[in-house]
Amino acid sequence: MLLITGTVRLPPENLADAREAMQNMILASRAEDGCVDYRYAEDILQPGLIHVKEMWRDRVSLDRHFTSAHIAEWRAAWPGLGISDRNLKLYEVGEPQAI
Repeated sequence: MLLITGTVRLPPENLADAREAMQNMILASRAEDGCVDYRYAEDILQPGLIHVKEMWRDRVSLDRHFTSAHIAEWRAAWPGLGISDRNLKLYEVGEPQAI
């Protein structure tokens, strides 16, 4: 299982415009074979900071995601939305355990 976590930043005044693009990206990604979880969350204390969490079954699924049309559309929208400071990390993880 692969876990991607991190953040992206955009000007807080662009959040309303970004919501539709983020929603499209989330829904399309969740529909992909191999996507276990895909979500964005706005930071409560830092307006414009978006937390990213993705879980993928395997590297093949993730690599296929990187070549999808919806990720190309999402990345093409970044300049107009002012998205910057992309900081994502990939981790290999085992099966989840309740704590």
